[in-house]
Amino acid sequence: MEKGAVFPLFYLPPIEYFSKLSEYRSAILIENAEHFQKQSYRNRASIHSPNGKLDLVVPVIKGSKVHTKVKDVKISYDFRWQRLHLMSLQTCYRSSAYFEYYEDDLSIFYERKWDFLFDYNEEMLALILKFLKINITCSYTGTFEKNYNGFDDFRSSIHPKKHSGMIFKPYFQVFEEKNGFIPNLSIVDLLFNQGPQSIKYL
Repeated sequence: MEKGAVFPLFYLPPIEYFSKLSEYRSAILIENAEHFQKQSYRNRASIHSPNGKLDLVVPVIKGSKVHTKVKDVKISYDFRWQRLHLMSLQTCYRSSAYFEYYEDDLSIFYERKWDFLFDYNEEMLALILKFLKINITCSYTGTFEKNYNGFDDFRSSIHPKKHSGMIFKPYFQVFEEKNGFIPNLSIVDLLFNQGPQSIKYL
């Protein structure tokens, strides 16, 4: 029997996430009952800016601390982070080969308002999977379990502060000449620079 894997939902997830998703595509569990983890990819993404790695953080409403279930975490709109994120993506990737190809579909996520971070990440994931032409079969956990028998667990291992065990073959990045190649950035870095070839990279 094919082994499955349990994944959290991330904001503009890193390349490693999609590499793993495509590996387990027919047996995926999406975690929706865990407690929200701060300073994780659940509400942050890393992109390649003129000055190096830049983190984009989706603010959440105060009170969304450790003991809030991830599907109950609400997005904060106290400041105009959507405009800031869209402008950052435009500044960093306007000159990339495929930015304009994906821009219109992605910009919806910076115009509409979502109440819950989980719903926002879920719809964004669906769009990116469509871009990559990856079909996955997934179900949801429903209740929190420390371990899922027969499933590999990526809920904590894919993390901004943890070194990925993957080997990332360099591909062209807009500011590579200035900053060098930066591995395992958000999937949008790969998409904007490689377009339809992204799936081959994964």
